[in-house]
Amino acid sequence: MTSIAVFFLGGTISMAGHQGGVVSRLGGAELLAAVPQLADLGLDLDVRDLRRMPSAGLRFDDILDLVAEAERCPADGVVVVQGTDTVEETSYLIDQLWTADTPVVMTGAMRNPTLAGPDGPANLLAAVQVAASPAFRGAGCVVVLNDQVHAARYVRKTHSTSPATFASPNAGPLGHLVEGEPVRALALPGRSTLPRPDRVRARVPVVTITLDDGGELLAGLDGRVDGLVVAAFGVGHVPETLAPVLGDLAARVPVVLASRTFAGPVLRRTYGYVGSETDLARRGLIGAGLLDPYKARVRLRLLLDSGASREQISAAFAT
Repeated sequence: MTSIAVFFLGGTISMAGHQGGVVSRLGGAELLAAVPQLADLGLDLDVRDLRRMPSAGLRFDDILDLVAEAERCPADGVVVVQGTDTVEETSYLIDQLWTADTPVVMTGAMRNPTLAGPDGPANLLAAVQVAASPAFRGAGCVVVLNDQVHAARYVRKTHSTSPATFASPNAGPLGHLVEGEPVRALALPGRSTLPRPDRVRARVPVVTITLDDGGELLAGLDGRVDGLVVAAFGVGHVPETLAPVLGDLAARVPVVLASRTFAGPVLRRTYGYVGSETDLARRGLIGAGLLDPYKARVRLRLLLDSGASREQISAAFAT
């Protein structure tokens, strides 16, 4: 019998009524019991409650603990249930660390159980179906909501409340569910993974560049951070006045240049003015490629905590 380990961390899917608003109250067994169709799949479901908290409160170390426990679990597939606020980052963090062919499927809900038409039960059913499907072996971590399957490296939360919030602007969905059957639509380029540290301690903020930015958020970072991700304009541009500031910082800690547009690449050699992607590369900034700022931060923190050199960090982002 195919076995699926289902790890519950909390989130909207587990919320129930409370004076002043809904809070995490439902456990994994209660949530699975609300999906009677699961019994028809003929699967052995191993339910594990690891946390019961909104995903805004999750830390890197919580996900490291989850990955370690999932690695020890002799299951044919893994489902992780959490709040959707941080799924973009936690799914990519898992994807960076997961070396097995066993699929890891993340899901959650946009509509809590107190609302008409909550999407949690359907998402949970779909996630278990994908985790049990041979079509998604070797895909690393994927995100399943609204009957779509998204690769962790591409997925974005694009709307604050819509059940159709998750999309993959740079690639499209990896697959879909059709009449309860997971269908793989795309092949993925080869995944690269990183060593799993015992704990993540590197200090890496994200600074978003804005119109007429005076660099106030950059002032005083020297000596207080281990790395930095810059969410720049367009294909990797900043105001001329910020270029030397970022160059000076990049001489001391790794600074990764990402795009605040959250879709499309950071370029390498198209524009040549001060503050352009070419100029910033000459000053030592590392291009994030297709990674958005949040995912670039995940990758940089893991690299720093693994003791990677600047050359190794540059190479890791180049791939």
